[in-house]
Amino acid sequence: MSLISLAGELTETGHRLIQRVYYEDTDFSGVVYHARYLHFMERARTDYLRLLGVEQASLAIEGDVEGLVFVVHRMEIDFKSPARMDDVLTIETGTEKAGGAKMILQQQIRRGESLLIAAKVIIAVINGQGRPRRLPEALATKFFKAG
Repeated sequence: MSLISLAGELTETGHRLIQRVYYEDTDFSGVVYHARYLHFMERARTDYLRLLGVEQASLAIEGDVEGLVFVVHRMEIDFKSPARMDDVLTIETGTEKAGGAKMILQQQIRRGESLLIAAKVIIAVINGQGRPRRLPEALATKFFKAG
């Protein structure tokens, strides 16, 4: 198995990651616990960056003393339908905006054709001291060249 398959794949609209639901993801009723969807979406966003060639552990840009950090500023989540143990989920991530001091990502979690979760994730771009900073143009451009 290649590392690319572990990180999902870039698509024409962004990124796609496949995840199985395990026992640890569910509550006492066998339904995925609501907070676990945040884990699935975080993994998808991280792998999206990874496949774009952005290593979060070393986001300092060459010659840049400020550093660059992405933090979730806001999330809007619509829980449409539950997932259950052993379901195979597809997490899709697409870029709505990448520029200035923020990014807006749209994420969906599906089981087959069924939409389970729809989320809008607003990411703040900050420097190493926690102050807003502009997303470098070269990096912003990568989010629209996926696939």
